[in-house]
Amino acid sequence: MMTVPLLLATSTLALVYAFVTHDFSVRYVAENSSLDLPQVYTWVALYAGNAGSLLFIATVYSILTAVAVVALSRRLPYTAPYATSVMALVMAFFLGVIVFLANPLERLAIAPPDGQGINPLLIHFGMFIHPPMQMMGLISVAIPFAIGIGALLAGRGGRDEWVDLGRTWGMVSWLILTVGLLLGSWWAYTILGWGGYWAWDPVENSALMPWLAMTAFVHSIMVQKRRGMFRMWNIILVSVAFVLAEMGMFINRGGPVPSVHSFAQSTMGWVFLGFMAFTLIAALAAFMWRIDTLKSRERLDSMLSRESAFLTQNVLFLAVASSPSGAPSTPSSPRRLPMRYHGRQAVLRPGKRPYPPRRSFSSWE
Repeated sequence: MMTVPLLLATSTLALVYAFVTHDFSVRYVAENSSLDLPQVYTWVALYAGNAGSLLFIATVYSILTAVAVVALSRRLPYTAPYATSVMALVMAFFLGVIVFLANPLERLAIAPPDGQGINPLLIHFGMFIHPPMQMMGLISVAIPFAIGIGALLAGRGGRDEWVDLGRTWGMVSWLILTVGLLLGSWWAYTILGWGGYWAWDPVENSALMPWLAMTAFVHSIMVQKRRGMFRMWNIILVSVAFVLAEMGMFINRGGPVPSVHSFAQSTMGWVFLGFMAFTLIAALAAFMWRIDTLKSRERLDSMLSRESAFLTQNVLFLAVASSPSGAPSTPSSPRRLPMRYHGRQAVLRPGKRPYPPRRSFSSWE
């Protein structure tokens, strides 16, 4: 159970060591560090690019999974095998992407004398706290999702025994996402290149959407605990939250709409889109298979009851979440951008010519 977290943690530390020692024979280090980069920022360069951020996410998720498996085996022994299988499937996806598509420890045949460096916007104190919190928040949604789907697959979704543990992990995920959003809004206000305000931006919305769904979930699941209601609805909510979290990772890794906040662009975003589609189909299939176990004998007392208010609140949260979810997934014309670029983005300044990227090996048009 601890083997995967230990191996991933070792790999992460090895990559950090490569950054600290300026080992430019490692491709990822050469692309995201340089000799003139302040030493303290060599640590945060770990997740400044695509492969390193995936390794960080996988490491955090493996630790969360190890803790969740221990809690499941003690409190939900009948659900534990199914929930663990769901978590293992998500883990296998990330490991597969890291090994076959984005190896952060890939070596170069010839080491360059210096590296490319990171985007100047990332040399900021916010880099130490906002990206880790946002990445942790997005991947942590997988834990309550696995618990809910695990209970559903075990045929125990209607017994309400998974509610306490599911809500606990839901609150953990919601809290991390909340902190990540607050830090992101603070960072956006301090960077002139981002317009000096919290914009309607794909990357900014990528954390807002699952946060709204998780907010609805942690409220709605209390009704299930106290009244045995909303069983179907809660499974739907936690599934939607995880799909939206996957959408956030897709947007951060080559989504169809460019973002001034995205510094890990790659073509593998479509791999995440495929996994998101697989998750949606699999969750729907499990829901339809076990829908009979989710039926409740309780009914809403009236349209003015507390439970009706909770349901109305949930619908409003999802309606708000659906509003930004369309914008980041709809391609826009590149003519609306003040420049064209390949690879790393330039620093945007409203109404002015953009700064070119630092030490960029990309071609500029």
